[in-house]
Amino acid sequence: MKYGIAIFPSKDIQDVANSYRMRYDPHYALIPPHITLKEAFEEDDEDIEKVVKELSEVAKETNPFSFAIRKLSTFSPVTNTIYMKVEASEELQNLHERLNRTDIPKEDTFNFVPHITIAQKLSDDEHSDVYGSLQMKSFEFEERIDRFQLLYQLDNGSWTVYETFRLGKG
Repeated sequence: MKYGIAIFPSKDIQDVANSYRMRYDPHYALIPPHITLKEAFEEDDEDIEKVVKELSEVAKETNPFSFAIRKLSTFSPVTNTIYMKVEASEELQNLHERLNRTDIPKEDTFNFVPHITIAQKLSDDEHSDVYGSLQMKSFEFEERIDRFQLLYQLDNGSWTVYETFRLGKG
């Protein structure tokens, strides 16, 4: 089965992200707005409890932390993806690194760039138009993170929460 690890931001951030995703993200119906901590990986059903145990340890050793979003950015020219840029923080980077030091399969294809996708799979012209118009808007958010989620992918391609891990909790 395919699994992933993500942080779901507050409803306020999700509402703003979804206002664009509805129109510009073909994955809108498959998963809510999120920050990917670990890209999708394959794991056998019988081994997932070992992963859950490791994630529980990582969560227990990680204190809640804050993050900020101040602007939009894009992965262009690599992909025509537009995202809410999560400002780099030592705590978020450390959490990502801790997850990669576990025995969870390491299948990261990209460098860790914390973000919340709001548009993807756009044509070049559409990307240019949408990114140009969105750059004029203000994106200012700060919030505290106290949990992350292990997700699994259903047969229809959508993702659902397998388990939630509270930071700093036993």
